[in-house]
Amino acid sequence: MNETKKIPVILDGDPGHDDAIAWVLANASPALDIRAVTSVCGNQIIEKTTYNAMRIMTLIGLHVPMAKGVDNPLIANPIIAPVVHGKSGLDGPALPEPDFEMSPLSAVELMAKVISESDEPVTLIPTGPLTNVAGLLLAHPELKEKIARISIMGGGIQMGNWTPAAEFNILVDPQSAKLVFQSGIPIIMAGLDVTEKALVCPADFDRIRAVGNKVAVTVADWLEFFYQFHKTMDYPGAPIHDAVAVAALVKPEILTMREMYVDVETCGDYCMGCTVGDWFGTTGHAPNATVLLDIDREAFVDLLVEAVKTYGEGN
Repeated sequence: MNETKKIPVILDGDPGHDDAIAWVLANASPALDIRAVTSVCGNQIIEKTTYNAMRIMTLIGLHVPMAKGVDNPLIANPIIAPVVHGKSGLDGPALPEPDFEMSPLSAVELMAKVISESDEPVTLIPTGPLTNVAGLLLAHPELKEKIARISIMGGGIQMGNWTPAAEFNILVDPQSAKLVFQSGIPIIMAGLDVTEKALVCPADFDRIRAVGNKVAVTVADWLEFFYQFHKTMDYPGAPIHDAVAVAALVKPEILTMREMYVDVETCGDYCMGCTVGDWFGTTGHAPNATVLLDIDREAFVDLLVEAVKTYGEGN
């Protein structure tokens, strides 16, 4: 019997409840071969996102090299989001202490090592600001041909969330985002147009909790915490933004996509960090991104439920 070849990937993020759930999904998928994990400054300062990344990896048994990113975005000061994710960046259920040592390499150095040593092109899945990815492209332009694609959670063609025009991940480091979008590497963009529809609702929390294993219960607790912020804005559930960047690789049939040219605004009083999509092709530029626009919400929830089942039977 022929087995489907796994996609080699590097996870890069600033966990964060939705990053954490994205990594649970990625680690559960038989379609992905996770080669490394890197942390980035975003939802919280780099020390906190790195610690959170290591605790998530310990929880889900993901034992691959892990490296810490730099303290700041490319040229700006950090922007953090404790109002959304709590003071730790991942408030809610208790998590295990890291059971492994962090790599002595920097995030960029580890990315470069994994990509250069791979026999096939590697896919990057950045679910935070694009600082590490931009740093990789600046430091190692010779590796561009060995990057198969970059599946990003970030931006929005029709809306922002941290400002009226800008989504958080892009706003934190718009210069890095612009560099990545202009790199020529194939990009999948899971922006707010689709991720705001990737809602996991209270009844779905119960389905996940009922699976009963430690990971499932923790994911349900993460969802409960994350929902509290969104509930104040009358959301019917928690939008699990970052998991859509993983779903695009493991279950693309549940998504609606459109090829589009996308650029990033890096200055301005109102539009800094805006991802500007050429919806009607008026710029004359060829598309540089596969933009995700819609999702089958029920199928997305089913995907998460099946993912947590892979972590064992309930107690």
